[in-house]
Amino acid sequence: MQKVYLDNAATTQVRDEVIKRMQEALAEHYGNPSSTHSFGRSAKTAVEQARKTIAKTLNAQPSEIIFTSGGTEADNMILRCAVRDLGVETIITSKIEHHAVLHTVEELEKEYGINVWYVDLDEFGNPSLAHLEELLKKDDSKKLVSLMHVNNEIGNITDIVAVGELCKENNALFHSDTVQSIGHYPWDVQSINIDFMTAAAHKFHGPKGIGFAFIRKNSGLKPLIVGGAQERGFRAGTEPFHNIVGLEEAFVKAYEHLEEETQTVKELKKHFLEKIEQELPEAVCNGLSGDLEKSTYTLTNIRLPFDKQKGLMLLFHLDMKGIACSKGSACQSGSDQGSHVLNEVLSGEELEKPSLRFSFSMYNTKEELDYAVEVLKEFANS
Repeated sequence: MQKVYLDNAATTQVRDEVIKRMQEALAEHYGNPSSTHSFGRSAKTAVEQARKTIAKTLNAQPSEIIFTSGGTEADNMILRCAVRDLGVETIITSKIEHHAVLHTVEELEKEYGINVWYVDLDEFGNPSLAHLEELLKKDDSKKLVSLMHVNNEIGNITDIVAVGELCKENNALFHSDTVQSIGHYPWDVQSINIDFMTAAAHKFHGPKGIGFAFIRKNSGLKPLIVGGAQERGFRAGTEPFHNIVGLEEAFVKAYEHLEEETQTVKELKKHFLEKIEQELPEAVCNGLSGDLEKSTYTLTNIRLPFDKQKGLMLLFHLDMKGIACSKGSACQSGSDQGSHVLNEVLSGEELEKPSLRFSFSMYNTKEELDYAVEVLKEFANS
């Protein structure tokens, strides 16, 4: 049975170079980075070098990069601390954000009594900039806008330059969950009015359990996790040295090969969409995920021409054929409530049809995509 992995938006295969670097770190640099002896100093030096490497690529300052356990922790830390430390009274977000943002905002509403306003979405799931401006001008409360750059389910790309300008004009803070775009798109944080960003290494062929937050200098945020002076006093806990150098290696390789790998994956997505159109012409792309220019090149979300009952067996059938994809985001795959993103974007009979997210990487081949489409076609005709 052929094995085909098309769930790269959930997590990616780790690069061989990353595995090698992490193995070396585990074997040779086992000192605690906070220790003052030579074993600790060598580990600390590598941690700080990783911070500098990331900062340079983003055009940030090293002190603005804080290592975390991943995107979820980084989102939680930024949103919680913004309310607690900066006096944020209103958070403006959308109903199709990742749950790391939505659930955090809901908890903050309960705990602190903040206002939570949701920006309107158009028929494709794009946030309305006109409504965002209206919300920003609604009252004089201290505001923070949280809108993701690339949606993890339908792949829409938000114009964060325009969002940043609106925030600047209205004296609001701007946080973006950039987990699906860091490692896949070039960044220059000096050219965007953005205060906070988040990343997770496992989305760009690095290890799980490590990521970082970009926190603009002099933000005023204080630590969420206390108990030590690590991360320049911003996040307590012994640094996972092997994961940090793994993150660095994956980050470096992602940007060294960004142009060629982007083109490779974009061609794969284009090929997949063409095959779907040929073999399953009644299938429809959700959001803008079928648009090669207006959505990320890494994924597409397909609504398939099956009834709801047949759709219940679809993922199981694909898995039995060795194909891995996703019904919604991996973080909610155990839920029977369906995708909160699709529930916002689709309506009526559209929601009765099964939708699948297929996400691609440089490790995929056109032959694998052909196989996946053939299996879908066979299922449709069974």
